[in-house]
This record gives sequence, C-alpha cells and structure tokens, in this order.
Amino acid sequence: MIELVYPIGTTVPVLPMATSVHPARKKKGERQELFPVIQENGLVTAMADRAYCHSGSHLLHPVVHLHIIDRSERIYLQKRSMKKDIQPGRWDTSVGGHVIYGESLMEALYREADEELGLKDFNPIYLKSYRYDTDKDSEFVNVFATIGAYNPVPDRDEVTDGRWWDIAEIDKCLTSGVFTDNFSSEFKTIRNQLLALL
Repeated sequence: MIELVYPIGTTVPVLPMATSVHPARKKKGERQELFPVIQENGLVTAMADRAYCHSGSHLLHPVVHLHIIDRSERIYLQKRSMKKDIQPGRWDTSVGGHVIYGESLMEALYREADEELGLKDFNPIYLKSYRYDTDKDSEFVNVFATIGAYNPVPDRDEVTDGRWWDIAEIDKCLTSGVFTDNFSSEFKTIRNQLLALL
C-alpha cells in the first residue's frame, strides 16, 4: 500500500494555474473540493478540484474503494445516485470516493464509509492498488475489504440504493451493464481474494 507523501513546510500549486485568460474558477460561496495530484509512488505534487480532475486533464489522483463481504459469500453493493457525474445509476463498490487534499488513505476510507453508508466501526484489509485511466480522468485506486454482518444505511444523497449480492449473482451480471466499468474490472481481479478472506 502506498502512503501519500505531502510536502512539509511548503505549499503545492493549485491546478490549473489561474491566469488572466483563465481566472480561478471558484465562485463566491461555492465549496471547492481539492484532490491531491500524485505520482504513482504517492508523492503529492499539486492539488486540483474535482471538475478539473474529471475534465480530461488526466491528473493522477487517489481514490479509495471498500468491499464489504459477509460470511455467506455476499457482497454489499451501492447503486450510484443519478446526481453523480460518472456512471450515474449503476451498481458499484460498497464504498468508493476521492481522497481530499491533506487526508491519508485511511482517513478518506473511514470518511467515505461514514458519509455513504453510516459505517464507522470496521477493520479494513488492504488488497491492492492500481492505476485506472478513462477518457476523462486518471485515478490511483486503493482497494480494501472488510468482513462482517453489517447493516449499512445508505445516504440517499450519495447512494440511491444498496443491497447484498451473492457472488454467483455478480458473476452472472458482470457483462450486463448494471455495474460500473470500474467495479466489473476490479471485481474480476479481487474475486478470489475476497473469498479467501472468509
């Protein structure tokens, strides 16, 4: 697992750099969420807002995923809100979200689990990290799992729905388009790891 390495005693640039032609995009009263821009070794080199990271800039930024699995070989999945800018309305990883500038991976993981599912008390197990590139962005995905008989409570602003899926049901639906592309490809690589945890 990588650790994010933030610079000490200095600030990093905010991208894109504001110019007279392209002034800073933050509007008065608008909440600006800044993500760390990183190298694959975890070194933080800049920060950028969500919109710029997802605009085709391909700035590498870290995200966290948590797969919740129970002893009955079921995985809890969330259905993405239709308000999401990426793959709205599709079933996805139990918890997934961006690291905010200044956070560690674990801080982001616990914050996202609480925000999306009200999940506070869990023991994350690190599975893998990988780079995920699309036509819009570049993410450095850090994948964790937790095992237990949890009762997640989806935040209806973040998550439209949530339910437990049998592994066989997921296998059957992987190519049907009901899951996000990222979940489908990630699940294929960690399926056996998840089962080995039981």
